[in-house]
Amino acid sequence: MNLHHLKIFLGVAEAGSISAGAERLHISQPAVTREIRDLEASIGLPLFDRHPRGVALTESGARLLQYARRIFALEQAAERDLRGFASLHLGELALGASATLGAYLLPALLDRFRGLHPRIVVSLEVSNTLEVTRQLDDGRISLGFVEGEFERGDYAHRLLARDALLPVAGPAHPLAALTGLSVHDLQRHDLYLREQGSGARASIEQAYQILGLEPRARMTIGSTEALKRLIANGSGIAWLSQRVVETELNAGQLVRLDVGDLRIERDLYMLWRHDGSLSPAPAAFVELVAQAL
Repeated sequence: MNLHHLKIFLGVAEAGSISAGAERLHISQPAVTREIRDLEASIGLPLFDRHPRGVALTESGARLLQYARRIFALEQAAERDLRGFASLHLGELALGASATLGAYLLPALLDRFRGLHPRIVVSLEVSNTLEVTRQLDDGRISLGFVEGEFERGDYAHRLLARDALLPVAGPAHPLAALTGLSVHDLQRHDLYLREQGSGARASIEQAYQILGLEPRARMTIGSTEALKRLIANGSGIAWLSQRVVETELNAGQLVRLDVGDLRIERDLYMLWRHDGSLSPAPAAFVELVAQAL
């Protein structure tokens, strides 16, 4: 069914005559008459009975009128929805982030974004770098925030900052009061690491490998917060983000170990798929991040 014909039919039906319909639609009466006849021919049913004072809907015309109103109401709703989507009056922003970024970098940015676009529904899932890239690949999120290495050919990316991983332990640890330590000294003590797939763990393993060493994990922890508490209360050591442990170091709950022969740094990135277009809400968040960092 030709929607142009249907729109003319609706105009005539609601106006009550060919002449009034033509005036409402801003086209000539002969053009309206021709379009109505074409529509009737295409469906094989009369839609109007013609009278000297106008037209009256036939039974088939009355049935078609119900559908025509619903069709064009839906068209108007679609236009309103897309205008709202484009102007950020509605929409969704789905983000995924590794632990450091999700807990220590994104909250302030999300708060600013919500202030600018309060009608956008925002979701943030905190996991690890490997899972964040999987979520991007599956289309579950629009933007990912990761630390360390990733397959650069698969994603458009923006460098956000550099981050140092610090060797830390609880204040009662045997190494806490010593100076001039080497990474070999750390090898004699229990090392706690994040799980496989974590960007932090990958950075640590790579740094140790350069020195011909392997970090021997005595315990694997899937939560940075749990790892901090374990270190503060136990005998293990860990390499943790400077951003993550700043409060605990200042409070004396953790101690930075004086290791002179190994410095571990990693880059923090924002990622999105380069083979797809960003919708308005993610695009606005990318712009906000670019301005803020």
